This record gives sequence, C-alpha cells and structure tokens, in this order.
Amino acid sequence: MKDYEFTLKYRLGEACEDPEQYLGALAEAGCEDAVVGIGQNGRISLSFTRESESALAAISSALEDVQRAIPDAKLVEATPDFVGVTDIADLFGVSRQYIRQLIQGKGASFPEPIHEGKPSLWHLTDVLAWFQENQAKAVEPEVYEVSQVNMQVNVFKSCVRATAVLQGGFQFVANAPNNALQGTLSFAVRP
Repeated sequence: MKDYEFTLKYRLGEACEDPEQYLGALAEAGCEDAVVGIGQNGRISLSFTRESESALAAISSALEDVQRAIPDAKLVEATPDFVGVTDIADLFGVSRQYIRQLIQGKGASFPEPIHEGKPSLWHLTDVLAWFQENQAKAVEPEVYEVSQVNMQVNVFKSCVRATAVLQGGFQFVANAPNNALQGTLSFAVRP
C-alpha cells in the first residue's frame, strides 16, 4: 500500500450553500483522510492523502465517498493535472525562465499544451513523461500515477459535458434546416 496525494474540487448545488454543513457527512462517508477546504460558499475542496494499492483505486474510492456524502455536488477538477510554467518550475525546482527556454528550445518535442495563451496549460502527466525521457529528471511514481488518473478523470468529465453540449447543438441544427451553422456542423460530424 502507498499513500496518494490529490485534491478533488466540487461545486455544490447552490452558489450560496454553506459547505460546512457537509463536514459530518464527509467524515461518515470515509473522507476522514482529507483536509476539507470550505472557504467559499457553493464550493468545497478535499485534499486527500489516501492509502491504497493504486492511484486509480485511491481516487475512485474518494470520488465515490464524496458522491455518497454530497450527492448533488459536481466535480470541477481533480488535481494535480493542469499545470502552467510556474507549476512546472516549482515541481522541478528550477526557474520559470529555464522552463520557458526548454519549451522554446525543444519546440515540437515538448508536450503540446491543452491551452495556449496566457497562461499556457499542460497535462501534468505529459510534462512528467517528457522530463523523464528528455531531461533525466526523476519523478516520484505516485505523483506520476496520480497525474495520469486525474487527467483521465478531467478529460472524461469534459467529454461528458461536451457530448451534452454537442447533442443539444446538433438537435438545434436538425430542427432548423436553414440555420447558417448547419453545413459547418454537419461537416464536422461526417464519418
């Protein structure tokens, strides 16, 4: 058994809802291994140190425990996953300028960001894998494993949301044949 550290961030059912009311239910549901952040109404954050045989088992059980305690809560993000230049620099104990030089100097070999802009963001698992392969930087296996699972959780959550949005959009297009977007959307979904 290993200890896995990760954070689950949730949005509660109501924006003005006081998250403190869920502390007892979270403890009863098995979340006594989490530090609970309740600083903002309508939001709750749980920083876990969970002992388990794998990161997948640790994170899955935590997700189930929170769902049991707060059925209406919606997962916002599982971390660590999304990282910027500062996060990467802090993780490896180097300067932001060094990371920027690596990104610019290595060009196409550096992982593709999931968002390019200010700030650019990457999936942590991609960055860790790149550093292991290209910079011979050791990464704790538990951190790498957690980052892989959290990326899958976050991508799955986004895919579920995107599917619902796209289905609504496609239905709109199907119901409005003269819509200006019809050709564009139809083209996008052709096999």
